[in-house]
Amino acid sequence: MKSKLKRFEIIAQRDNVLEPGKEIYLKIKGNWNAAYFKRERPITIELACGRGEYSVGMAKLFPERNFIGVDKKGDRLWKGSTWAVEANLTNVAFLRTEILFVESFIADGEADEIWLTFPDPHPRIRDSKRRLSSTGYLDMYKKLLRPGGYFRFKTDNTELFNFTLQELGLRNDVADLKFTHDLYASGLQPECYNIKTKYEEMFAAKGESIKYLRFRFST
Repeated sequence: MKSKLKRFEIIAQRDNVLEPGKEIYLKIKGNWNAAYFKRERPITIELACGRGEYSVGMAKLFPERNFIGVDKKGDRLWKGSTWAVEANLTNVAFLRTEILFVESFIADGEADEIWLTFPDPHPRIRDSKRRLSSTGYLDMYKKLLRPGGYFRFKTDNTELFNFTLQELGLRNDVADLKFTHDLYASGLQPECYNIKTKYEEMFAAKGESIKYLRFRFST
């Protein structure tokens, strides 16, 4: 507990973590490039970012872009924040909020790309609407993305992945959909830049295949 509280104290003092209590927190919507990054660049958002492996990894690979990792757990964001500080990255930030409320912080069309990486699968049927790839959330992502922006999704969970494909199959606004049930054996692997999250490494070591899909909203 002491370690967690110490991490909360640290991120409270860091500019690269936007969380309740900071003045910029409620003013950032629509102003990420101007108010935080101080430069106009395409923005990639990682939802359910956990420790931020993807956000930090992509920020290193693509210094010409800006990145935002979103998660509700402050102790997880501390890790990504620390990696970013240690690497002197100024093109990545972390937003502490529930994904349900992300529209309060990201304006319509403000995101160039969205990643959803290894979210909670919420396996019970009665919790299907809480899955971050359910149609209600997809409707929100569509608003946040610029026209033609990609949504990308990685998971080890077969049931969640198949559920997501079913949700997409019910829509009439999905274009350029590509997917695989075995990323490491797929030609789509280069799209993931060989960045692996803690959960990906853990599940892959247990023999779970990694699933991946990406698409654009057409209308």
